[in-house]
Amino acid sequence: MTDFPVTIFHNPGCSKSRATLELIRVRGIEPEIILYRQTGWNDDRLRGLLERMNLSARDILRTGEAEAAVLGTNASDEVIIAAMIAHPILVERPIVETPLGVVVARPAERVFEVLPAL
Repeated sequence: MTDFPVTIFHNPGCSKSRATLELIRVRGIEPEIILYRQTGWNDDRLRGLLERMNLSARDILRTGEAEAAVLGTNASDEVIIAAMIAHPILVERPIVETPLGVVVARPAERVFEVLPAL
């Protein structure tokens, strides 16, 4: 196993998240696994990830979730982030963070963008 630091914000009920975790492990890396639906998000962590991805909160919003319907199309990032903190399911998954960057691994192979080359 390598000591390259990888964090996956994981939902074990999601096939894309499970596939991403497997791709990380195939590379010989055992990541830190954060079950974000149980632990929730905090404002600093979520904003830090968004900044590193150069994305807005709307870019990672799971719009198909019932909790997203009340946000409407004009909600600000502030409102969306508050909703994501209140309802962690609203954050697209999985998010993978490494020293090389942060990605929403959809498709799962996007994880290779932030893992060291073989």
